[in-house]
Amino acid sequence: MTTTSNAVDHHDDHHHEHEAHMAEIGNFGFWLYILSDCLLFATLFATFAVMSQSFAGAITPGELIDINLLAVQTAALLLSSFTFGVAMLAAHKKNMFQLWLWLVITGLLGLAFLAMEIYEFQHFAHEGATPQASGYWSSFFALVGTHGLHVTAGLFWMVVLFFHFRRDGFSSSNMQRLSYLSLFWHFLDIIWICVFSFVYLRGLM
Repeated sequence: MTTTSNAVDHHDDHHHEHEAHMAEIGNFGFWLYILSDCLLFATLFATFAVMSQSFAGAITPGELIDINLLAVQTAALLLSSFTFGVAMLAAHKKNMFQLWLWLVITGLLGLAFLAMEIYEFQHFAHEGATPQASGYWSSFFALVGTHGLHVTAGLFWMVVLFFHFRRDGFSSSNMQRLSYLSLFWHFLDIIWICVFSFVYLRGLM
C-alpha cells in the first residue's frame, strides 16, 4: 500500500512539475509576442510621425474627425477593459455564469468599437481620404487598421475560449489562456490611448 501511495504521489508531483514547466513556456511565448507587437506598433507610430504632414493636397484630418464619435468609440473600448476585469474576478470565483455575462458584454463593446471604426473609415473614404490619397492617410489607415485587426483577433479569441471553458471548465490551462487574453485586451487599450492622443487629437490641432 505504501509503495503504491508513493508511486501515485511521485506521479502527481511529476504531473505538477510538467504543468508548471509548460506554464513557464507559455508565459515566455506570450510576453515574446507582446514584445513583437510593441515593435510593430512602434514602427507604425514612427511611420505616421514621418508622414504626419504629407497630405499631397488631399483633405486633412481636421476636416473629417468627428470628436463626438471618437469619444463614444474610446469610451466603449476603455469600458470593455473594465468589464473584462470584472470577468476575471468572476473566473477566480469560478462563477461560469458571471464570467460569460461579463465577457459577452466585453465582446459587445468591442464590436461596437469596431462598428464605429468601420463607419469612420467608410466616411473618410467617401470624402476622398483613402490610403492612396497621401502619405498621411496611408500611415493613418495602416496604424488604426492594424489596431482594429488586433481587436478583431481578441474577439475571436473570446469565442475560442468559450469552447475551451465549456469543455474543460476552470482548468489551470483555461485560466492561463484567459489571463493572457485579459493582458492582451488591456494592451490594446493602451495602444488605443496612444492612437487617440498621437493621431486623432494631433489631427484636430
